[in-house]
Formats: sequence, C-alpha cells, structure tokens
Amino acid sequence: MWLMAGVAALVVLSILSISFGVRAVTIDDLLAALSGQNETIEQAAIIKRMPRTALALLIGAALAMAGAAMQAVTRNPIAEPGILGVSNGASLAVVVGIASFGLSDPFGQMAFAISGAAVAAVFVYAVGSLGRGGATPLKLALAGAATSAAFASLISAIMLPRVDLLQTFQSWQVGGVGGAEWPRIAVTAPVLALGALICLLSARGMNSLALGDDMARGLGENVARTRMLAALGAVILAGAATAIAGPIGFVGLVVPHVCRMLIGTDHRWLMPFSAMAGAVLLTASDVIGRVIAPSGEEIQVGIITAIVGAPFFIWIVRRQKVREL
Repeated sequence: MWLMAGVAALVVLSILSISFGVRAVTIDDLLAALSGQNETIEQAAIIKRMPRTALALLIGAALAMAGAAMQAVTRNPIAEPGILGVSNGASLAVVVGIASFGLSDPFGQMAFAISGAAVAAVFVYAVGSLGRGGATPLKLALAGAATSAAFASLISAIMLPRVDLLQTFQSWQVGGVGGAEWPRIAVTAPVLALGALICLLSARGMNSLALGDDMARGLGENVARTRMLAALGAVILAGAATAIAGPIGFVGLVVPHVCRMLIGTDHRWLMPFSAMAGAVLLTASDVIGRVIAPSGEEIQVGIITAIVGAPFFIWIVRRQKVREL
C-alpha cells in the first residue's frame, strides 16, 4: 500500500513541479510539450522545468539514502549529512577547489566534494567518539554542529574576497535545484547511482550492525568491511548531491525515521523506500517554495527542508531521551 502511495505521490508531484512557476501551465500544455508540437511560451517553460524536477527527485533520493546509511553505520538516530557536518565538509572542499584552482569541471567538483565529505565524516566520528561512552548521539550531534560552524566560517573567509563568485555561491550555499541543466545531471546521475548501489548492496549487513558488533560478528558479518562500504556509499551520495545542489539539510534525518515507522527496520526495504520518500519530500518542498513565494520569486528548497526538519530533529532528540554530558 505504501509503495503504491509513494509512486502516486511521485507522479503527482512531478506534474505539479513542472506546472508551477512564474508562468502557470495546463495539462494540455504539458502534453503538447512532451509531443513536441508547436512550441509556445508555456511549453518552453515546461521544458525548462523538467531538469529541475529530475534533479529534485535525484537529490532527494540520494540524501535520504545517505541519511539512512549513516544512521545504520553509527547506530545513531540523529545521524544525517547536514547534522554531522558532512555536507559542509563537501561545500568547503568545493569552495577551495573553485577559489584556489578555478575548478569548474563537474567531475572535479564532485571529486572534491566527496573527498571533503569523507574527511568531515571521519573527523566528526573521531571527535564524537572521544571520552566515556564512545560515539553517543549527543556527542556526535555536538561534534557535527561545531564542525559545520567551523567549516561555514572557513567558507565565508575564502569567499568574501571573491566578489565575482560571492553572489552565485550564496545561492548555492542555501541549497536548491533551480539551476538544473541536463548535461550536469547526466554527469552526476552515474555517481549517485554508484553510491546508491553500494548502499543497497550493504543493506543486509546494515541489518546485522543494528544488532551490535558482537552479534553481527557472531552471525558471520565482517563488521569493519560492512561499515566502511555503507559509509562509502553514504559519503558518495552526500558529496555528489552537495556538489550539484548545495548543502540541503534534514532530508536524510526526516525521511528514514518516517519510513521506519511505515515499513519497519529491514534495510533491504528501508533503503529503496527511503529513496522514493526522499524524492517525494524534496520535490514537494521545491513546489511549496515556488507556491508560497511572492509572484516572480521563489524560496530555495534548502530553506523549506530546514523549516520542516528542525522541529523534527528536536522531537527525535526528546524522544530518544539523550542524556546530557
């Protein structure tokens, strides 16, 4: 039932995403644009919105899967690329590449972003593991918040002197899908597919990790390999998504929790279902940002997901009854 509902939501939201904007279009315009008949202004608007819709679907799916994998690897209910500083690590790496090396190639930007995401993930986990109790949810959240703030400060320090790049970067830093283009999507999609495949292949091992390391080893699971593979898939997804759409937060936090409530904790189902639900959430957020904004303007999708995700984050922390240090 939930699968059918998710597919229906994807179809409806994709149509709405293509239909809403500065210039409203009708179903007839949409059908005419798809058939290539007598292009009008409305049909041109539809064609321009199609890559935006495709990017929202891809990025939403990628971030949701990355969040689900991070939560499984760390056994931390509040693990998510934005909260753990992974997204800002990817952002910092891209900014360094652009400012220092004039990096403009999409593959190069993704390579920098994935490397930055990996370094940030390792650093935050290492800092959060210090002290008594190891990597508790609260310590990881605090380490991630502190690391994100430090990375954000470094990003500002690098970009402020670069007036030529500052305006473009500010829009990207908020997180959005408005500048989507088919060539860039074509470059990013295979990388996202690789990260998704790694996470899907690690799904059975994630189920074992949920039982604890000792129990997983008793079941014959190679804990270190499973954790590294799942983390690699999450880092690839988060890094590539950040490179093309900016650091969009809370999708990887909200979606896996909601999906667990609906379908359970088996990661073999949770991963693909989270991908579908993440695509639904981000596309819906993008549509909402266009609908509620003043005419001719839009609210970036990263702002909408933050408005939705911040209260959800507080609720999760209270629900888990995390002890203060």
